[in-house]
Amino acid sequence: MEDIRKKLTEYGKKIVEKGLVAGPGGNISAREGDFVFLSPSGFFLDEINEEEWVKVNIKTGEIYSNLRPTCEISMHLGIYIERPDVKAVFHTHPPITVGLISSGVKFKPFFPDYVAILGKEVPIIDYVQPAGEEIRKAVVKEIKKTNVILLKNHGVVVVGETIKEAYTRSLIVEEAAKSIFVGICCGKLRYFTKKEIEQIENLESEDYRKALLKKQ
Repeated sequence: MEDIRKKLTEYGKKIVEKGLVAGPGGNISAREGDFVFLSPSGFFLDEINEEEWVKVNIKTGEIYSNLRPTCEISMHLGIYIERPDVKAVFHTHPPITVGLISSGVKFKPFFPDYVAILGKEVPIIDYVQPAGEEIRKAVVKEIKKTNVILLKNHGVVVVGETIKEAYTRSLIVEEAAKSIFVGICCGKLRYFTKKEIEQIENLESEDYRKALLKKQ
């Protein structure tokens, strides 16, 4: 348990350093057996100590802490119940991504890491009220078939088989947004063709890199 809390503390700092959240925004969690450790409500992600991550029973919802878990606890638990393979959930508020999707810009594959790490389909959900059953239902419905979900006027939800994999997906989403923004400003962005996507999906080198993320 100490190790998973240590990793969450480490990656909470990384998320803030990369500008993927601001202030007390965003929330992250990781699973260990029948339990999940969630960021406490109202805390800056880079100020959470190892002992402050809130332990919750995934099946019963019982909380083992004097601190309140993130208000998005229902969404996190819903994802873990729906996807037994998921070991980490990161919900961030990357500013460029949120600005683009809230303006109607679509996200489609246009560079190799996009395909390899995010996947060829990244759904965008219309705005739903945060912190309750509405967002849980909307996210869980989509998470059945993807690892990345974009939420208009809100943020991004990604999952991973490891904490590092979830973090990497969070990074690549915002990197994609930066490139999309520049492409739109400078001209017409060229997206990958179906054939090009398939070629990247079949690259042995990408399979190797993805496998490494699942081990860390």
